[in-house]
Amino acid sequence: MAPGPTDRLWAVLRLDGQRGALMPWVPVFLGVGVGIYFVLPVEPSVTGWAGLAGALALCLWIIWRGGWRFPWLAAVALVLAGLCLAGLRSATVAAPVLDWRYYGPVQGRIVEIDRSASDKPRLTLDRIVLERVAPADTPRRVRVSLHGQQGWIDPRPGQVLLVTAHLGPPQGPVEPGGFDFQRMAWFEGLGAVGYARTPALLWDDTARDRPVGRLRHAIAEHVRAVLSGARGAFAATITTGDRAAIPPETLEALRKANLAHLLAISGLHMGLMTGVAFSAIRALLAAVPGLALRRPIKKYAAVGALAVGAFYLALSGGNVATQRAFVLAAVMLLAVCLDRRAITLGAVAVAATIILVLRPEALTRPGFQMSFAATTALVAAFRAWRDHGPSGGGRWVKAAVAVVLSSGVAGLATAPYAASHFNMVPHYGLVANVLTVPLMGAVVMPAALLAGVLAPFGLSWVGLEVMAPAIGWILWVAQTVSDWPHAVSRVIAPPGAVLPLLSLGMLFLVLWQGRARFAGLVPAVAAMILWTGAERPDFLIAPTGGLIGAWQEDGRILSKPRGDGFAARTWLENDGMVPDQEAAALWDASDTVTFRRADFAVTQIMGRDAPPRARAACARDDVVVLRRAIPGLPGRCRVIDEDLLRRTGALAIWLDAGGAQLVAARHVTGRRPWNRGGAWLEDLPELGRPAHEGSLQAQITP
Repeated sequence: MAPGPTDRLWAVLRLDGQRGALMPWVPVFLGVGVGIYFVLPVEPSVTGWAGLAGALALCLWIIWRGGWRFPWLAAVALVLAGLCLAGLRSATVAAPVLDWRYYGPVQGRIVEIDRSASDKPRLTLDRIVLERVAPADTPRRVRVSLHGQQGWIDPRPGQVLLVTAHLGPPQGPVEPGGFDFQRMAWFEGLGAVGYARTPALLWDDTARDRPVGRLRHAIAEHVRAVLSGARGAFAATITTGDRAAIPPETLEALRKANLAHLLAISGLHMGLMTGVAFSAIRALLAAVPGLALRRPIKKYAAVGALAVGAFYLALSGGNVATQRAFVLAAVMLLAVCLDRRAITLGAVAVAATIILVLRPEALTRPGFQMSFAATTALVAAFRAWRDHGPSGGGRWVKAAVAVVLSSGVAGLATAPYAASHFNMVPHYGLVANVLTVPLMGAVVMPAALLAGVLAPFGLSWVGLEVMAPAIGWILWVAQTVSDWPHAVSRVIAPPGAVLPLLSLGMLFLVLWQGRARFAGLVPAVAAMILWTGAERPDFLIAPTGGLIGAWQEDGRILSKPRGDGFAARTWLENDGMVPDQEAAALWDASDTVTFRRADFAVTQIMGRDAPPRARAACARDDVVVLRRAIPGLPGRCRVIDEDLLRRTGALAIWLDAGGAQLVAARHVTGRRPWNRGGAWLEDLPELGRPAHEGSLQAQITP
């Protein structure tokens, strides 16, 4: 008997056509809930959280009572669970945040050493003691960049130091909708950031409660002592995660060649390390006939590789990217122990689910997005190749095809995320990866494992010398490819909806069963159209009020060549320009700068005797930007000063035929735990003056 309309409706509601392929959707809907939490304009109240928890409990009760037959109900429960998990994580990491400018002595224990964007040593400290600050108000962690004359101590994890530093709260986005460092700092426990120009002094070096950190630091120094220059810095980075010695020019070349992922201890390195360990242990056990014939040596090898991966995780510093890679490797190795296929979309889904449950904030990080985009695409591509690809070909031909296919698929899958976060598209990344990634798997990572095995006997240099030529080749390829003409293209920052639309569309294309999967191309294409039509603000004002950027057809002009460097670099990158502040500023520093488009003008007043210049500008122009508040300014201008910027953060001005709109960064991010001083519309001056189309003109007054 043919099924009637009711039967077909129930079959659709039960998703009968998707049976056996629903597991990979678990992290997708969990991630939707997490994403909803991070775009909320206001943190839910206690009543709101109680309502969400009640709705989740109701969904789970219905599923328990038989609702499991309807996957849509499980999807709703997963979205609610993601929302609640993200809120719970945000509450559990809550710690004091410095909300004023502090200058004075800082005592703390070193937990991490890296380098700032200006290539200065940067220390992350815990167990903080601040003068005249109560312990209850003291941040859990602070990050201090060391400027000026240093060298009095050789910083090592576990040391307690004393330094006189300038500290302040973590800053929000330098433009509305931009990267939110405040949010990242909240989840990393950073309650203050700053710098020191006086020497850092050693207070106590007797602590022995961070042995792994000390071992990591010692290994990095030993590697750099055996291999000098950029090769040693590269080797130290891939073995311990210590990037402190990577030369800036080397890092830039790797980025332009799309090889910067070789530095991050993430999926590639963890997969290669555990894979090499698995193969080596299994080969050693197979050499013992009694074991090979009577024992499950494959499972023994998986357990051994898991132990090697855990040690690699600890040695690398245990950052979020490495934790994510270890979870993915552990899931696949446990699948081997359970006699399941290791590399499947289900295994990738389990790993993603574990990470989202433990660290929901990882969803917003480029590392999570790029690694799981690459892994999902690779699993789907090789599954399609296995089922529908041509058969035949020799072993070497298959290996070559696998290398090219994996590099191409991973590059295409991660390209939109890399372009969105880093505003750069390397054109020759496929060539560079094909020439280098095989060496990473065949030489560099096995040699790193060999160096670790031989280290207790004082022979680690053998493994390091083996990897040295391969690392030299990788660095040569990076430099050569990055020097080719048109090696990279700069791209404009996409609107906020682009990546979610693109991700959901491509996931539907990969995970859905049947021809309806091609419907996923609709949101993906819509996302790309939205990206191509993206526009940038006509004017940007830094959170300090010390820098203005004005948009014209061929790029952005900045009001000064130095100062507020992070804001300048971020603006230019998001504009799709080379981040060169001096090139973007068409004049030397000036105390008065005016940008004018048709009859709308923005003037920045700096330096001494600002009041008379501000009064003159206020009588003439629409917006006047000041570093310090000046009371009683006459005229029709809208004043933007430190008092307003403290509440609003960075500002953007958009011009159209209807007038000028002022948008605040904190208005976009909303009132969240990591952004307690959010501005609302009533905090912003109105800009109702009509703005007509016209070319940008700049005027400076010495």
